[in-house]
Amino acid sequence: MQPIPTDPLAQRVLLNGLKGVGPVTVRRLREAFGGDLSVALGAPAEQLARIEGVSRPVAAAIAAREFAWAEEMGRVRDLGFRLLDETDPAWPTSLTKLWDPPLVLYAEGTALPDERAVGIIGSRHCTTYGASLARSFARDLAQQGWWIVSGLARGIDTAAHEGALEADGRTAAVVGHGLDLTFPPEAVRLRARMKAEGCVLSEFPLGRPADRQTFPQRNRIVAGLVRVMVVVETDVDGGSMITARFAGDLGKTLCAVPGRADSPASRGCHALIRDGATLVASVDDILTELGESRGSPALALVEDPPEFARWLPHFAGGAAQDAESLAALADCSAAEAAVSLTMMEIRGVLTRRPDGRHERA
Repeated sequence: MQPIPTDPLAQRVLLNGLKGVGPVTVRRLREAFGGDLSVALGAPAEQLARIEGVSRPVAAAIAAREFAWAEEMGRVRDLGFRLLDETDPAWPTSLTKLWDPPLVLYAEGTALPDERAVGIIGSRHCTTYGASLARSFARDLAQQGWWIVSGLARGIDTAAHEGALEADGRTAAVVGHGLDLTFPPEAVRLRARMKAEGCVLSEFPLGRPADRQTFPQRNRIVAGLVRVMVVVETDVDGGSMITARFAGDLGKTLCAVPGRADSPASRGCHALIRDGATLVASVDDILTELGESRGSPALALVEDPPEFARWLPHFAGGAAQDAESLAALADCSAAEAAVSLTMMEIRGVLTRRPDGRHERA
């Protein structure tokens, strides 16, 4: 059993580290004990279990206080992280709108998102088209002074963070694990770049691995931090749909990018648009939703490489070609067409279908 801390932040760190205890439970404790968590932490399990919504196992965990909060806070300092609660001036005020705001935030970096924040999210298994679009959106929005918020996952999240950094902009990642871990492992370098101009955030104790429970919890914070949520690519059962629902429930502006009608990567976006999300096809569309304008014409979704201008018109409208059909259309040899198909596939302009033909990525 750990001693009861006198510092309110330490009390939250202790409760946050106990199994089964979360923001809703702590709100019930505060209501039951006049806002004094130190009294709640000293109460016997029998008394705690009489509070509506507090189960006996959770009550026992609170009474046992088996979380080394002093060691936790020491490790946070040693790792160069920060611990914040809602009383800290750096706490994002947008999180107060959450029904269950995090008890604490573990933070790495130089700054936390302010009110000028846009979420860009999507599938881990995105297309080249989707990744290019996410990167482009993030880069242009960051140039306009907007924070880019995402989840540091593979695919669309990574592209969004990288796009913001390309513009020397600010980007924040909310992760679904302890801040001393990095997932996916290849994000170590990206994370190091992010902390110099932004931050990485977590509500989970150090050492907590990611699981199916932590990612939905993470997603509500992503939704809470932003003014507009942009979904670039997701299937109907993707994790981004959970984040989108959180954003909708919070009254945030929800935008979705349309894709090919037959693409699984866009089925979730199409469902969101059908259900009322704003269709966006350019950065200017997003800025319009934010009440701003760059004062310039809308950009095309993805600019085609000029060296492929001879070939790409033959893939318009979802048309698929192989070397022979492309050679006939472009009036060239099959060998030349085959080389061009390969180069366009390498550059991510085309994708190979299961039948061997190529189509626009």
